[in-house]
Amino acid sequence: MDAVNDAANHTVESVPGRPSTASAPLEAGRRSPTGSRLYPRVTSFRSRRGALTPNQQGAWDRMWPKIGREVSDAPLDATAWFGREAPLVIEIGCGTGTATAEMALAEPHLNLIGIEVYQPGLAQLVQRVEREDIGNIRLLRGDAVDVLEHMIAAESLTGVRVFFPDPWPKARHHKRRLLQPATLALIANRLRPGGVLHVATDHAGYAEHIAEVGAAEPLLIGLNEATGGVSADNEDSAPIGFDRPVTKFEGKAHRAGSAITEFIWGKIE
Repeated sequence: MDAVNDAANHTVESVPGRPSTASAPLEAGRRSPTGSRLYPRVTSFRSRRGALTPNQQGAWDRMWPKIGREVSDAPLDATAWFGREAPLVIEIGCGTGTATAEMALAEPHLNLIGIEVYQPGLAQLVQRVEREDIGNIRLLRGDAVDVLEHMIAAESLTGVRVFFPDPWPKARHHKRRLLQPATLALIANRLRPGGVLHVATDHAGYAEHIAEVGAAEPLLIGLNEATGGVSADNEDSAPIGFDRPVTKFEGKAHRAGSAITEFIWGKIE
């Protein structure tokens, strides 16, 4: 898949209160006392460059100071940023934001934060936010695991969405996959009790890996068929919707005959 849809990496620091499940790459990602990384850690996204069009740059200059921030180590005050108290949902790897915008419009009662590394993709979403005056979207540019580790408090998220993360299909690259045991543990820690993790992939091998990792996370319980639950029994009571807009990327996957696997877990209460 196009890597712009995955703005995170898989190697994380230990979750507060739980033993670390990270492996060797964790050491490479540790920070010095001054806060800088001693060595780059393995990431699940490729670095990409791209220039903004004049229209994109104009929208960026007008909107980014209000709705966008670079990822940092500073704890996030979502209530102040959105100007309201509302359940908080993050989307890891929002790409060009097609699904992000549609879900924000369908769920105006939620505060949605999209995380992405690729600026031209973010710029397309910034344009749509401005054009359609979508008030419940905010954007973070950078590494989503840094967001989860440093910017998001424990038990503060109502939902986490990860749609079509890079499958890194070659065996030697599997260590770069986002959804590893340590990352699932971190996400589970940041979800409030009853919060929802929703993952979708069109890669069969990655789907098997995700199913195994999710089943092993003790703080998560399956809510749909792929996770051992029954979606009809849970979707009405869940704090976020189970439906996803079909993006151009997903349309291509359907036309290529790729099966889409949805995983929906809830944080135990």
